[in-house]
Amino acid sequence: MEVFKVICERRSIRKYRDEPIPEEILERILEAGRLAPSAANRQPWSFIVVKDKGVKSELVDACRGQRFIGEAGAVIAVLGDPNASRWYKQDPFIAASFMTLEAHEEGLGVCWIGAFDEDKVKKVLKIPENLSVIILLTVGFPDEKPQPRPRKPREEIFFLDEYGKAYPFKHQ
Repeated sequence: MEVFKVICERRSIRKYRDEPIPEEILERILEAGRLAPSAANRQPWSFIVVKDKGVKSELVDACRGQRFIGEAGAVIAVLGDPNASRWYKQDPFIAASFMTLEAHEEGLGVCWIGAFDEDKVKKVLKIPENLSVIILLTVGFPDEKPQPRPRKPREEIFFLDEYGKAYPFKHQ
């Protein structure tokens, strides 16, 4: 599949089939994150893959009761190391984006979870104090097909040479 097609078709998935993710697929998703670019190639990230139902259930509580977290085939905690890079937040987001696109390519769905109590997540996953929880990703086989969400018009967000001068798109 073309990358642009994956980007266009991707949706946040909050309903998953009760089906395990094959290891080969999960490993490709993780590898996509590992291969993501980072400032000065510092790679200030680490990832925790959560498959255990009991641990996922504890994460539901740490994530404001978002029950679908417990239904996902896996949850990936994306961590950043403030001591490794000034861009310890930005770089892991790039890795998470790469993982999200690879998951969609593999027929899986992802939802980014930003609503969480970091201290609780750290306790559940035994994360060292010096690391930051950047984002959690639920991953699994979709049991829904959400419609596209509205997007801002191009002329509101793309500019040429200066702010306010609309970029003249010629192609769709």
